Amino acid sequence: MSAPEALRTLARTRARLWLLLLAAIAVLGGALAVALATMLPAFHFPNPGGPFGIGTLTYHWVDASRAEAFAADPKERRQLMVQIWYPAPPRLEPQPSERRAAYLPAADADAVIRAFARIHDKPAWIFAALKSVTTHAMPSVPVAADAGSYPVLLFLSGATGFRQMNTFQVEHLVARGYVVVAIDQPGVAAAVVFPDGHQVVGMGLAQLRASVGPSYLPGTTDRSPQAAWWPNGSALANKKLLAYLAADVTFTLDRLAALNLADPNGILAGRLDLQRLGAFGVSLGGSVVGETCRVDARLHACLMMDAPMSAHVVAAGLRQPAMWLTRDAATMRLERQRAGGWPEAEIEAHQGTMRRVYEGLQGAGYFVRVPGMFHANFTDVARWTPLAPLLGLAGPLDAQRGHDIVNAYTLAFFDRHLSGRPAPLLEGPAAANPEAVFESRRP
Repeated sequence: MSAPEALRTLARTRARLWLLLLAAIAVLGGALAVALATMLPAFHFPNPGGPFGIGTLTYHWVDASRAEAFAADPKERRQLMVQIWYPAPPRLEPQPSERRAAYLPAADADAVIRAFARIHDKPAWIFAALKSVTTHAMPSVPVAADAGSYPVLLFLSGATGFRQMNTFQVEHLVARGYVVVAIDQPGVAAAVVFPDGHQVVGMGLAQLRASVGPSYLPGTTDRSPQAAWWPNGSALANKKLLAYLAADVTFTLDRLAALNLADPNGILAGRLDLQRLGAFGVSLGGSVVGETCRVDARLHACLMMDAPMSAHVVAAGLRQPAMWLTRDAATMRLERQRAGGWPEAEIEAHQGTMRRVYEGLQGAGYFVRVPGMFHANFTDVARWTPLAPLLGLAGPLDAQRGHDIVNAYTLAFFDRHLSGRPAPLLEGPAAANPEAVFESRRP
């Protein structure tokens, strides 16, 4: 074989090898994509049932009376993104022109996912499927005409979360006649994206613990409001972070009153029953709900989920009917074993502060523990991926079963104390929920 022929043969051989290599890469890439789609699929929310459809609107509100603690410019005012879900006419079959609301709006999704992944030290691709998830809500549809107005519930997510993080619970309530108002709180939410495109990314976990811990952990050294993660620390004016966050709720209540008079969307005016106001929150959001209920008598029913109570709330107590949905200390220790966190002092403070406020209530109270539920089981996170239990994001109790229990007690509590409806579930331990350890007290 001549030298030119040998070179041509070598070139053909190399070309065939490259083609084989590219084919192998394509096969492996396809297999990896299939594996990821199997492990991390876009999940679906179950049909919430109930007699109503679900509508949703989002608002951008600015509190001109308060400085933004998480902005470097002391002249910047506190801004909130607030999403409202409301009862709509039932949609038995979606029409072709109808578009269901995304779980995470396209304008927010990348920023929220990146921030959530960074804060929790996870690769962002683990959460990429969240961008494909849709809900049962329809944007900007009319309010259902079955009633003149509907009771209103405020929702607060946990630290590093986002306003849609308990959609399983929100949809269940709205489909049964409640308006739910969720607040994204800049600085403690994963990331808040505003209409002009600017973002506020939340504090890291260590910063959050240092900021919130002194409110309920005995012996914890208080941190100065001038800490580095509060660029405009003077905005706190020596108030604690929980009080600053509770002021977001009070401001939102004021704006809801204005919205009920005149909605720029022409949808919600006159449809909010602000004489029947309640609030619920999970983790830090639950702590903020407790603090807000302490200082704002407009809230008539308070539900806290797996959330310690601040020393102020422990000392002053709550006047309103209150419910705690949580788990036992043994389950918290199991979560520590599988996923880390939850030092013993925090477990004791977590359990003890809830118990002390419950035992000192001036009104009706309910204390419901569900062994086998991890912290994330009280949010949508437990259903984000089938791998959630392996990642320590869900406890031994099935995620859907845990959500069914949370929904049952949430609805029963607000039905009794805001809507005046019968709530047999609150009369004592229920055969339908054998997993739940139920306690109640009367005024």
